[in-house]
Amino acid sequence: MRRAVCPGSYDPPTNGHLDILERAAGLFDEVVVAVLVNKSKKGLFTVEERIELLAESVAHLPNVRIDSWHGLLVDYCRQNDIQAIVKGLRAVSDFDYELQMAQMNQQLTGVETLFMPTKPENSFLSSSLIKEVATYGGNVAHLLPATVHRRLLDRLSRDK
Repeated sequence: MRRAVCPGSYDPPTNGHLDILERAAGLFDEVVVAVLVNKSKKGLFTVEERIELLAESVAHLPNVRIDSWHGLLVDYCRQNDIQAIVKGLRAVSDFDYELQMAQMNQQLTGVETLFMPTKPENSFLSSSLIKEVATYGGNVAHLLPATVHRRLLDRLSRDK
């Protein structure tokens, strides 16, 4: 079975994330969306909430499952018999950072990293930018899965 992992914080999941996950699901037998836990960062959504948002967003993809992980991603890959990491790239600046990470991961365990360019309409999307725009009342509905958009607006109105 060909398995891949798509790691990230997904705070919140965007249409750009969903595009990469859908395309990866077409290439692999199983895709694991790994919500990486960073205890030094306080997210807008808890890890559990992000897992729930992702599960709702990828429910139409039967070969995608959601998990979380704290530690080295290559250790997760080894423990779950995952051969590839799939990373979406928005710009050259993403490539500069991700190339070093891919080379380190390959050196550590032999796991390969596949870079997937985003679609042009998603190239500017980032979770942090979406949160900032939404905080100031900007319309981000077309940039997020509908359930994520509703939960984002609820969270921002509650946190005021």
